[in-house]
Amino acid sequence: MEEAHIHPRPKKPMSLRIYEAHVGIGSPEPKIASYTNFTHNVLPRIKDLGYNCIQLMAIMEHAYYASFGYQITNFFAASSRYGTPDELKELIDVAHSMGIVVLLDVVHSHASKNTEDGLNGFDGSDSCFFHSPPRGEHSLWDSRLFNYAR
Repeated sequence: MEEAHIHPRPKKPMSLRIYEAHVGIGSPEPKIASYTNFTHNVLPRIKDLGYNCIQLMAIMEHAYYASFGYQITNFFAASSRYGTPDELKELIDVAHSMGIVVLLDVVHSHASKNTEDGLNGFDGSDSCFFHSPPRGEHSLWDSRLFNYAR
């Protein structure tokens, strides 16, 4: 596979103009959009509007799309629902070629409470990586909350 990283990260701007975006809803069509769609159709518009930074939301793997990326199932994988890791690398490289800094919205505070696809109940307890209930449960997001002391 050819290396997708061609353009260096832009220098830190004196003043950030951040465009917060969600790759999956970056299309007028009623479907989940892709990294490639975002690269070719959304990035040029962001650049033309004068932004010098994008913050990509819901970028980590999450099984439940309606959670908007706040029920993370894999903290070390980019969401596969938008395309491949190489397509994400291309998106970032193209943004860099336009002078746009890329921030990935990494959600460390929430995790999927589903015991089949995440860390919840990993060791058979309710608190291996999380606070015990009720502190370890976020009722509004229907997710688990980490115990950072561990």
